[in-house]
Amino acid sequence: MIPTPPQSLDLAIIGNCSFAGLIDRMARVVWCCLPRFDGDPVFHSLLGTRGEEGDGAFAIELEGVVRSEQAYLENTAVVVTRLFDGSGNAIEITDFAPRFQAKGRMFRPNALVRRVRVIAGHPRIRVRCRPRFAYGSREPEITFGSNHVRFVANGLTLRLTTNAPVTYVRDETPFLIDGPLSFYLGPDESLTDHADRLCREFEEQTTHYWRTWTRRLGLPLEYQEAVIRAAITLKLCTYEETGAIVAAVTTSIPEAANTERNWDYRYCWLRDAFFVVRALNSLSEMETMENYLRYINNIASMTNGDHVQPLYGIALEKTLTETTVDLPGYRGMGPVRVGNQAYEHFQHDVYGNIVLGASQAFFDKRLLHQPGVDDFERLETIGERAFALHDQPDAGLWELRTRARVHTSSSLMCWAACDRLAKIARQFGREERARLWHERAEQIRATILKRGWNDKVGAFVESFEGNDLDASLLLIAEVGFLPAKDPRFVATVERIGGTLKRGHHLFRYHAADDFGAPENAFNICTFWYIDALARIGRKDEAREIYEAMLACRNHVGLLSEDTTPQTGEMWGNFPQTYSMVGIINGAMRLSDGWDSLV
Repeated sequence: MIPTPPQSLDLAIIGNCSFAGLIDRMARVVWCCLPRFDGDPVFHSLLGTRGEEGDGAFAIELEGVVRSEQAYLENTAVVVTRLFDGSGNAIEITDFAPRFQAKGRMFRPNALVRRVRVIAGHPRIRVRCRPRFAYGSREPEITFGSNHVRFVANGLTLRLTTNAPVTYVRDETPFLIDGPLSFYLGPDESLTDHADRLCREFEEQTTHYWRTWTRRLGLPLEYQEAVIRAAITLKLCTYEETGAIVAAVTTSIPEAANTERNWDYRYCWLRDAFFVVRALNSLSEMETMENYLRYINNIASMTNGDHVQPLYGIALEKTLTETTVDLPGYRGMGPVRVGNQAYEHFQHDVYGNIVLGASQAFFDKRLLHQPGVDDFERLETIGERAFALHDQPDAGLWELRTRARVHTSSSLMCWAACDRLAKIARQFGREERARLWHERAEQIRATILKRGWNDKVGAFVESFEGNDLDASLLLIAEVGFLPAKDPRFVATVERIGGTLKRGHHLFRYHAADDFGAPENAFNICTFWYIDALARIGRKDEAREIYEAMLACRNHVGLLSEDTTPQTGEMWGNFPQTYSMVGIINGAMRLSDGWDSLV
């Protein structure tokens, strides 16, 4: 039996594709940025506080609480937490962000809803709603009315509307709860109906939306609950207005304890977004790809054949200057960073990730908006960069800050860009362009086979003429560069497993980087290894590792970026889209087919 790991990131995510919040096991909102994913964390206690305990959080506390239970409503993004005291009293708190169709469009306000009901006895609760602004540096001015409290600071006003006694809420006074209570925290606008009635209606409609969305997924036979939770989580990490996909909803949760490997992941990495799109496509969830195409078309148009950054802001912001703010950090492990210096990097795999992210759309007849020749020509400008840079040094997909090499994985993705462009050109009957892109892909292939393979190591290596191994080379078969049973790929998988695996977990690489040798395994690499093992015929071993990874999820089925192999403890930003992608891909690769049962 696989042991249950210790968890510090015991958090559930709520959201509605415009913002997200994280709820801990005691039903405290400990992270929430407004008005969007990369905005001011008005609830930031996950990263500590500058004031007293309880600042930067929204808590609904049961007096004398002794234990809690937490789970999602089945097939939804609605979280239910039950709190129990030692005297037989208990409450249930339901948290969600409204999302549903209304008046012919998607209703997704910058608002979170908290509903409280008694499930046993005569409980007393205390409501502590303490948003802080400017990364915790400013306390709000508080005003109130007959059924609301307003928090005003830093150009943002939040209104908490409730049917609870406003004075008790404002003064944080404990009180007996004798009926259902609702709390609507959102923009400074009056609600159109009684708070409890409106919030109950929003809950019903949001629950219906998510269950309808889930029902359309093309699921594997096995691991369905894990896949559904991963798919919903990926959807929650999309910014619907622009089509961007964030890598995670947090900043500065360290990759390992006290390492200062603390990064801001609230932006759109084109690499990560491609993997998200691909995973959701495998479940027949096409809407995310359609939205993302709008985003990358804007990037292709904006760059117009010039340098493409590896990441952009969720509204196409180019400059994401990295600074630090005065918060203690996750478990006191600062620094807390805002922005990400990687926007300055040259990472040549990005060109392949753009083309790969768009390629299915040119062949999939289900899409409402079929891409045309002009979209293909726009992608060709990306391909020109890929071909020009396939053998040039870059920072690589692991974003090394002080070293540039010709990374084999970057060249691999440049090959993929040219290869897919050849296929898209054929789809449009442009045979001359198809031949050109095929010839370019073959030229890159020959270069990789000559310079990326090391006879002495007996494997493909992380950089041309290099000697080190790199988990990203496990993608060679996935992107179609070589057949899975090619002896060179099989040897690479075996060498990577023998060198980078610790227990059931895989490290990105073993060589020291800017911050020394990596201390924790990188979850997506483990999932890449699972996929590669299954492809080369070691499916039983792949299944064993996959199920060990499922056991590392937290209590509601979420994963962060990194895992400590010895304990299974989660580290890194949360929830990490890369990791949730791995859950879907592993299930799709390993599951028995439906025809084995029905």
